[in-house]
Amino acid sequence: MSTDAPIPVTVLTGFLGAGKTTLLNRILTGQHGKKLAVIENEFGEVGVDHQLVISGEEEIFEMNNGCICCSVRGDLIRILGRLLKRKDRLDGILIETTGLADPGPVAQTFFTDEEMKDRFRLDSIVTVVDAKHIWLHLDDSPEARKQIAFADVLILNKTDLVPPTELDRLESRIRHMNAATKIIRTQNCDVPLAAVLDVGGFNLSRATGLDPKFLEPTYPFEWAGAYPLPAGAVTLAIGHPPGEDGHDHPHSHDHDEGHEHHHHHDHAENELDVVIMPVAAPPAGDFGSHAGLAAIASATAAAVLVFSGWENKVADGEAVVPGGTLHRLLLKEGCGNFPLTLPHPGHFLVFEGCGEHPLHLQVGGENIRPVWQRDFAHTHSHEDDVTSIGITTPGELDPKKLNAWISELLRVKGADLYRTKGVLSVKGSNQRLVFQGIHMLFDAKFDRAWGDDPRTNTLVFIGKNLDRAALNEGFNSCLT
Repeated sequence: MSTDAPIPVTVLTGFLGAGKTTLLNRILTGQHGKKLAVIENEFGEVGVDHQLVISGEEEIFEMNNGCICCSVRGDLIRILGRLLKRKDRLDGILIETTGLADPGPVAQTFFTDEEMKDRFRLDSIVTVVDAKHIWLHLDDSPEARKQIAFADVLILNKTDLVPPTELDRLESRIRHMNAATKIIRTQNCDVPLAAVLDVGGFNLSRATGLDPKFLEPTYPFEWAGAYPLPAGAVTLAIGHPPGEDGHDHPHSHDHDEGHEHHHHHDHAENELDVVIMPVAAPPAGDFGSHAGLAAIASATAAAVLVFSGWENKVADGEAVVPGGTLHRLLLKEGCGNFPLTLPHPGHFLVFEGCGEHPLHLQVGGENIRPVWQRDFAHTHSHEDDVTSIGITTPGELDPKKLNAWISELLRVKGADLYRTKGVLSVKGSNQRLVFQGIHMLFDAKFDRAWGDDPRTNTLVFIGKNLDRAALNEGFNSCLT
């Protein structure tokens, strides 16, 4: 392969618990002679997947501060940029998405970013489907349907758990959703590596047919406004001041395009993400001019990367600063005041994350009006009631208590528990106990010895109607 040829990228996707990590491990331990890099993204509140991937010579990058299809796409671009700086050329890159990811925006990265388009080639989207449990999610999960619809190769996994007649019925349903995909029936994702690596299966025309707006960029924020601000004290005010019932800026989150915004899987009701970026003022301050729009485009691209980073939590009354910092404002009943001090006058772009909180910039108690503003469409919608709870605790677990607690938990809450996974430290064993669960089915196996690693328990629950206090109490009761 020419050193100038684009590096092929394979996106591994599939709903929670389908078997993506199993497939990834098969690829990493297979005899293919390829130099691969792995990029992992987790929905879980704490990262555990990197502990479940079999280590080898591959470089593994983990992103667990958001979902790859929305809030951490900037991280993806940064990691890919780092991989380009390697002295030795990679033969391919594997991206394992969270089970709640829409693969469309991930694929979009390789067509809307110029450097990504030149240096990488999206080879295929490989979707793993849990043949036993997918019926529970096909009708109420848009993510599960999109993962199937975008699949170039579809691994119909866990076929040993379903009668042949049910497999035929499921395959017929899949064909109705995606007639072009190649379906491979498997157990434990045991597929030939040639079926998933360097297959040249991605078809841009089909992607734009599935989503006419596929090549339109999506953003991790809903609104931006340009404000002319003086030097000195300025207040960023969130919410309705007493006696006021209107927005300072007229963005009502009810757009002409008919988009709905449901990006609340990372945020509480009384939190709002904000980034304040300086922007060069065009001649005569006309942000509608070519120079003005170019300045805004540059600041917007920078803001996308800032939104992908770790947030700086700011309590009511604490200061915010302009520049490359993502501020997560902690509000009181939807309101808060956050001072900032500007050393010199200038124009600033304020980017507001998803929410319904009115935003104002004030000097001396008077609102400053934006001279330019824009609503940004954010079309990706996670299931709002799907949440993640993570437990990370040192110590050892009593095996009998652990088994009794897990068994009862899955019996009572199994329908709501989409995915359970973890690495546990059990008294009396020097090996890690790897735990995997999907709804009421679970498996626990001892794998490698702890060695010099600290014996820390890491457990993640993903599902609906999760009770954090009850889960922590139940887990702690199993500690010796």
